[in-house]
Amino acid sequence: MYRYNDFDEAFVRTRVAQFSGQIARRLDGSLTEDEFRPLRLMNGLYLQLHAYMLRVAIPYGTLDSRKMRQLAYIAERWDKGYGHFTTRQNIQFNWPKLPDVPAILSALADVGMHAIQTSGNTVRNVTADHFAGAAADEIADPRPVAELLRQWSTDHPEFQFLPRKFKIAITGSPNDRAVTRAHDIGLRMVRDASGAPGFEVIVGGGLGRTPMIGAVIREFLPQSDLLPYIEAILSAYNSAGRRDNKFKARIKITVFENGLENFRAEVERRFAEIRPQFTGADQALLRGIEAAFAPPAFREAPTEAHEIALANPAYRRWAETNLSEHRQPDYAIVTISLKAHGGTPGDASAEQMRVMADLAERHGHDELRISHEQNVILPHVHKSDLPAVYDALAGAGLATANVGLLSDIIACPGMDYCALATARSIPVAQEIATHFRALGLEEEIGRLKIKISGCINACGHHHVGHIGILGLDRAGVENYQITLGGDHTETAAIGERAGPGFAYDQIVPAIERLLRAYLGLRNSPAETFIDAFRRLGPAPFKAALYPPQEGQRNAA
Repeated sequence: MYRYNDFDEAFVRTRVAQFSGQIARRLDGSLTEDEFRPLRLMNGLYLQLHAYMLRVAIPYGTLDSRKMRQLAYIAERWDKGYGHFTTRQNIQFNWPKLPDVPAILSALADVGMHAIQTSGNTVRNVTADHFAGAAADEIADPRPVAELLRQWSTDHPEFQFLPRKFKIAITGSPNDRAVTRAHDIGLRMVRDASGAPGFEVIVGGGLGRTPMIGAVIREFLPQSDLLPYIEAILSAYNSAGRRDNKFKARIKITVFENGLENFRAEVERRFAEIRPQFTGADQALLRGIEAAFAPPAFREAPTEAHEIALANPAYRRWAETNLSEHRQPDYAIVTISLKAHGGTPGDASAEQMRVMADLAERHGHDELRISHEQNVILPHVHKSDLPAVYDALAGAGLATANVGLLSDIIACPGMDYCALATARSIPVAQEIATHFRALGLEEEIGRLKIKISGCINACGHHHVGHIGILGLDRAGVENYQITLGGDHTETAAIGERAGPGFAYDQIVPAIERLLRAYLGLRNSPAETFIDAFRRLGPAPFKAALYPPQEGQRNAA
């Protein structure tokens, strides 16, 4: 993985010193909160409902044991002993005290980490497929390009004050695990007719109050043209994006209002101007970055230990749900679920972080990944080591066998933490998970993506959940809307609203009615919820959500 060079180190240390001075002026009253706000946002510091929140960047979701242990140390030393992993592959600390933030940032810098551009109207943390460099279906590891984009966008003088925040996602696989079509720019690695790799470039995706699936602006872009083309897109957006209304300032609105063809023409015009300025320095830099992402030294060893362990029913269930195919036949990709039934999705204690760091160091070639689904990945584990990994995870409460199932829920922090939230998300996720475990239906229901947001900003990605839940405020009362049929993959789709919302105490029973109807409607246990929905359409599912005896109550 990429290690900071002298330039990176000096840049981050300078920013820490600069922001530490700004914090000191806020504490002594030299800066008002209004004056301090843009300064703290440039450094990932938010003021939430109860305390400040620090959002730490984990570029393209990759970190090693040293970084994970430092995050554990920060959680214990300056927070409440845990961290929250997010859908942008970052980690958030929800309880730092303002006087402690300089020390936290310094501790992050000690291991090559920071909080720069995790907020504000700039290019945010570039995210990537969490199986990058390991997946069996991968064309090439996209993380060197993601690192190139990180270096290019960090403190870019033209793009620090965009009309609105800007998010880029990249995948090197035909199976999209990076939600590229719901990003301002999505990059999907493809091959041309000669087999050369390049990128399909998607623009104008995004969720929030106006959810849109991105459109393809270039079907194939050679990798050598990627950086000037991305700069052309940002430049066109920076000029044409609206600044009179923050709700219409995202690039998706710019593309929609101007039309894709007109926006493409402006991007191509700017690309023609910008491209000659890239004289190969970016490609030389990329080649150096690629060397840092060389595959680990995979080892050869017997795999019988894994086969023998499959006789244990608990281990077998975990293997069926939490292991994925690796490019090396003797290896597996391990997804560590941070979704224990009744727990807070995405939370990990300091002790759990240390366990994961130890496992990466001992059994995982010292690599960890954070997924946008708020789980942690050990991308390279030899099958002979899987029983030992499982035992250690089980001892730390991290062996929940539910990846891809109903309780593997994406949920934003909601009204328990967020100043923007209008409803609770975490308790709804917890109740759904524990309710269906008590019913014994989770495994029977099978593969299912439930995503929950506590406000219209959609940080929980509810629009692209097979079942999406959006919490809103209705005259001071929490009300939860359900959307159906969303999809975050290469067949991306925005879910459609099912109908009137449900009160807090009605939402779990409504989900139960919906899923019991699915079990009766599917043509076989192999037909997933999303497949059944696509085959049958929304009508039978809406009928289950709004039975006659419930219709009058919900119509209000």
